[in-house]
Amino acid sequence: MTSRIDTLTLPSGRVISRATANAAADWLTLLMSGEAGDEQQHQWRQWRQAHVDHEAAWQHVEAVTGRMKSLERAPAYAALSSVGASGQPSSVARRRATRMLLWGGIATGVGLLVSRTGTWQASMADHRTGTGERRDVTLDDGTRLTLNTDSAVNLRFDANQRRILLVAGEIMIATRHGPGRTDPRPLRVATAEGSIRSLGTRFTVRQRAERTSVAVLESAVEVSPWAGSGSARVLHAGEQTQFSRDAIEPPRSADEHADAWARGQLVADEQRLDDFLAELDRYRPGVLRVDPRIAGLRLSGVFPLADTDRILATLPSVLPVRVQRRTRFWATVVPAN
Repeated sequence: MTSRIDTLTLPSGRVISRATANAAADWLTLLMSGEAGDEQQHQWRQWRQAHVDHEAAWQHVEAVTGRMKSLERAPAYAALSSVGASGQPSSVARRRATRMLLWGGIATGVGLLVSRTGTWQASMADHRTGTGERRDVTLDDGTRLTLNTDSAVNLRFDANQRRILLVAGEIMIATRHGPGRTDPRPLRVATAEGSIRSLGTRFTVRQRAERTSVAVLESAVEVSPWAGSGSARVLHAGEQTQFSRDAIEPPRSADEHADAWARGQLVADEQRLDDFLAELDRYRPGVLRVDPRIAGLRLSGVFPLADTDRILATLPSVLPVRVQRRTRFWATVVPAN
């Protein structure tokens, strides 16, 4: 009989052996060391394909490394980023640190990743996406819900209401139109800062750090902060805003490419390089950085989100930059010379 000590339960509910979990962490240590050759890459892929538990463990690894970008000053992040050359006695400590980082939150209830990323809430949501994934969902009332990368929602539909709870990330809502398609129940999107009521429309909502962003593509919505009594505001097509729990910023013209992500595109229009890479970073597991010396360079273009490595490979052809890669999980854009 396998004891609880020898197993771990993933956020998805799947139970895997601790040996499998440790093997996944050791593969990450090797891959991030930059010393994995073609044969080791092949062995890693074979390991993933050898058993469904191996793939499940690796998916958890990618989910955690995809969220590490927001933990740059945390000790856990420092432990992962210190993974470098292998073959020295310190490699043992690196493997141990990586194992604790990837599995400590599951095994011991460490709250660092949970409090900063909402990992567990998102993993238990009614609908969710991983890093780089997008998904369309048709709700019971015919409303079309599109989830962007690393997003999660819960649904609360009953006889009196239609409520979408945005747990993390970004969504686009498109309600039904046409004769006989009016639903008397109000449709609302709830975030950490307030509520957005649909007035028969298409709009996007993004959960940011202590802010919610809303862009209206068609018709109108009504925005109501939780603590802003009497401060509800109606946004019309072509307008966008951000709001906190207390107040709503004045509306401004919506970005005409606000829904480009739903079409699998990342659009830049004379955008700063650091801002562009910050957006691209949302769709990639691991770490993506930019040298401050070139952060202010600007670029324009339409880039396919289906292949973020290809986007990075394109940058040197349009800007005086090059991409330094430590591993598939770690890339830095630096000056060309």
